[in-house]
Amino acid sequence: MNRTVKGLWLSSVPVLVTSLALAQAPTGGAPAPSMPSQSSPNSTTGAPAAPGATAPTGQSFGDQAFVTKALEGGMAEVQLGQLAQQKSQSQDVKQFAQKMVSDHGQMGEKWFKPVAKSLGVSEPKGPSKKDKKLMEKLSGLSGTDFDTQYIQAMVKDHQQDLKEFQAEAQAAQDPNVKQIAEQGTKIISQHLQLIQQIAQAHNVPVEGKEMSSNK
Repeated sequence: MNRTVKGLWLSSVPVLVTSLALAQAPTGGAPAPSMPSQSSPNSTTGAPAAPGATAPTGQSFGDQAFVTKALEGGMAEVQLGQLAQQKSQSQDVKQFAQKMVSDHGQMGEKWFKPVAKSLGVSEPKGPSKKDKKLMEKLSGLSGTDFDTQYIQAMVKDHQQDLKEFQAEAQAAQDPNVKQIAEQGTKIISQHLQLIQQIAQAHNVPVEGKEMSSNK
């Protein structure tokens, strides 16, 4: 009888372990996808890893460059969005700007920063020099002039970002980078469609609309 009870108890251990693992797994709120190592890259070992220890041998520098650039771009989108909320006199532009602050802020915090840490990538201190120049330029504008320049910049930036995210979704070696590139492609595509609609409503000429709408 004791042997039988012991056998039943041992057979239930895998089920209990699986149940506990599922109960402890992060749910991941929208719009951030839940990634295997996002919340706790070293949860399987319970020990902190040395820098770069979670990256596989021969990790693509392309993945690291993509993450760094995405972090810089996200910071720029947030800061430009905050500027637009202050400078724009159009409600639809302000609403779009708020969406940029919210979406890109969450993408940076929930997606790219954890992945950057797992790849051993140092977080950039701020936007790129190019984006800083754009912010400086927009800071000197107001009213319709600001809206026009901001809308055109957002269309151009999101067209370029969409290309880069689509390319990384195909070429990424790291599974987490691949996942956020795929999810990011969907979000950026939505942003691009929205700002193109705003451009049309404000009669703002933009380049490459036909090309981007086919994405």
